[in-house]
Amino acid sequence: MTNYAFPPPPVPALQVEGSDALFPVGRIFCVGRNYDSHAREMGQANREPPFFFMKPPNALVPGGGKVAYPPLTADLHHEVELVVAIGEGGGIFGYGVGLDLTRRDLQGAAKKEGKPWDMGKGFDGAAPVSALRPASQVPRVDQGAITLSINGTERQRGDLAEMIWTVPEIIQELGRYMPLAPGDLIFTGTPAGVSALAVGDRLEGFVEGVGTLVVEITTP
Repeated sequence: MTNYAFPPPPVPALQVEGSDALFPVGRIFCVGRNYDSHAREMGQANREPPFFFMKPPNALVPGGGKVAYPPLTADLHHEVELVVAIGEGGGIFGYGVGLDLTRRDLQGAAKKEGKPWDMGKGFDGAAPVSALRPASQVPRVDQGAITLSINGTERQRGDLAEMIWTVPEIIQELGRYMPLAPGDLIFTGTPAGVSALAVGDRLEGFVEGVGTLVVEITTP
């Protein structure tokens, strides 16, 4: 028996639709600016080589629900995304709906100073993800609506067909940097329409054929 100095934290995990098994989450990868519309609204050229950043596993909010407005920001943004879950053998286990929550002011300041984005992207609660739908139950992810509504008003709308880099291309490129492992999650980018959130906002993200994610922003 391993003698830890203190009890290790529980393993972050997501529910799997139609099963009582949990999907243990290891690493969370994110693809930056993977929709042309979002790249343009962020002032960037389209179809540049994909780049990646990470969120810590404890940023996960399984199934959504209540997310506290994070500290040290006055500009918290939403980004709805298709999430890919990697299973054994490096294949796709399933798909989910995710929110890449971003402290945009911290991210912007880091960019200007040429510093890492970690504190803008990797805080507690920064990665709500729905239950996973097994890949066998998702006929295709090369097209289909992806939307986000806040308090009943649509803020983001796109189509998976608008992704600059497809899911297979993302997996192939990411695998050049390091072997993917069972438990990895990949956030695949967001369409245009990102904007600021406030305490009390109710977010509903949707990916056609995959599912829905509901999140409420609460007081710190």
